Amino acid sequence: MITRAEARLTNEMILEENLDVRTITMGINLLDCADPDEKKFCQKIYDRITKRAENLVRVGDEISLEFGIPIVNKRISVTPVAIAAACCETDNYVEIARTLDRAAAEVGVNFIGGFSALVQKGTAASDQKLINSVPEALAVTERVCSSVNLGSSRSGINMDAVKEMGAVIKETAFLTKDKDSLGCAKFVVFCNAVEDNPFMAGAFHGVGERDCAINVGVSGPGVVKRALEEVHGADFETLCETVKKTAFRITRVGQLVAREASERLGVPFGIIDLSLAPTPAIGDSVAEILQQMGLEQAGAPGTTAAIAILNDNVKKGGVMASSYVGGLSGAFIPVSEDHGMIEAVEAGALTLDKLEAMTCVCSVGLDMIALPGETSAETISGIIADEMAIGMINNKTTAVRVIPVYGKSAGETVTFGGLLGYAPVMPVNKFDCSAFVNRGGRIPAPIHSFKN
Repeated sequence: MITRAEARLTNEMILEENLDVRTITMGINLLDCADPDEKKFCQKIYDRITKRAENLVRVGDEISLEFGIPIVNKRISVTPVAIAAACCETDNYVEIARTLDRAAAEVGVNFIGGFSALVQKGTAASDQKLINSVPEALAVTERVCSSVNLGSSRSGINMDAVKEMGAVIKETAFLTKDKDSLGCAKFVVFCNAVEDNPFMAGAFHGVGERDCAINVGVSGPGVVKRALEEVHGADFETLCETVKKTAFRITRVGQLVAREASERLGVPFGIIDLSLAPTPAIGDSVAEILQQMGLEQAGAPGTTAAIAILNDNVKKGGVMASSYVGGLSGAFIPVSEDHGMIEAVEAGALTLDKLEAMTCVCSVGLDMIALPGETSAETISGIIADEMAIGMINNKTTAVRVIPVYGKSAGETVTFGGLLGYAPVMPVNKFDCSAFVNRGGRIPAPIHSFKN
């Protein structure tokens, strides 16, 4: 039950500190839509999605209006298509992607995730069909998001797939070059992907999930920044307690929205993902939180320690507010979506190497980073390999969502629009890694993976 005092604090967070529910994401199981006939499969998944999610947008809007809580996005995630479509007798899955896009448009959501494959230990025939289809699928659709899980702490890293991802990203960038290679913004690769992530582009409905579930992503970097302003100069214990208490308040808002959406839609409540996901708006920045902690700019010495403090205490506060905190839950550092990160890059304070160090302790990984268009597929694969290794060794989720922007060079700026923001094109290390990437095979799981 939300108390009167909590309601007052919630109103302050919404009106003054940019608190919002970033997404209500409905997860939908497509496994029993399986059919060897591609046309029948497409019809089944279209019918399933449009039936299950027909009231999703309306209910989200009603809750937002009734409680005065901004709900920015309503989205859908589905069973990884490489699994659901495995028995389809077709050479590629582009038509399936078109069907997902039509279904998303019909129900009014802005993104649908799950054009995905899980290849951490090896690539099956259906996985390969999906991977081969990704560039064209993202070029011909507007709402479809795609992801591939390349590694895990229990399985190691599929380096054959890592090598292939560099080429997939380059081709996607080329096919969408008339939109500043925007297709790459809808594609992400993971190590240790989670099955209940409500955030795009990496959301999919895991095979261990129920038939349908409501997962809510709530965000509030501005709320945390304002709270830290009240304890400026205090010691680290006070700083940590402040972040925890603030995260608790933010999560309670997500709990309220999730329960209401679940009840009104007649769909079980899944999880709340408390992730500090920034937007390009002033005052809604993770980088500004780091500055409030005492850093001149994100990227200064101490940045990795600061993001570790933030990430850990967001999780600690969140789990006290809900029994079902899940997804990624922590701090996101997408460069193009955070004006403070953009300023740090432009000032020379934040580099690709420093961002990689930060991903050792934040929620996800290298996110929404614009690279020069001439960046080679092998270099992109090398960047991915580094990030997958961080996730595998540290038993955490890591990801890479980079955009090699055709026709752009380091130092130029690219605008993606909306919540995707804009970004300076960042330089990459010029030294060659192709001999390493081309070795192929699988990097074995680390010694600490043997837990049984």
